[in-house]
Amino acid sequence: MIVWNSNLRATFKEVVRFGIVGTTAMVIHYGLFYVLLPMMDKNIAYSIGYFVSFVCNFFMSSLFTFRVRPTWVHFVRFSGSHGVNYFVYLALFNLFCWLGVPPRLAPLPVYAIAVPISFLLVRFALKKK
Repeated sequence: MIVWNSNLRATFKEVVRFGIVGTTAMVIHYGLFYVLLPMMDKNIAYSIGYFVSFVCNFFMSSLFTFRVRPTWVHFVRFSGSHGVNYFVYLALFNLFCWLGVPPRLAPLPVYAIAVPISFLLVRFALKKK
């Protein structure tokens, strides 16, 4: 049986809010990628979608998920964590394309693998004292 102390309850609420923000950012990323894909190289379309969703994600994560004021220090930390994420996402995206997954569908398994890693990196970046 799990005892729901205040720390566990707060972390659970963060995970739920992270899921909402992450889903929103993922929809922005995938939607932009999907629209841009017919017009340009798959990696460029993927990157543009990622960076637009990144900016939205920073503000949503700061204000809603972790309830911290967005500052330049948080932005730099968030950028660092997302710099790592970007290369993980891009490498996995290209791996799935190489394995034969159509480019329009390749982001989906990437999200399944990379989202849990993102939570830990972003939480550390925004909550570190």
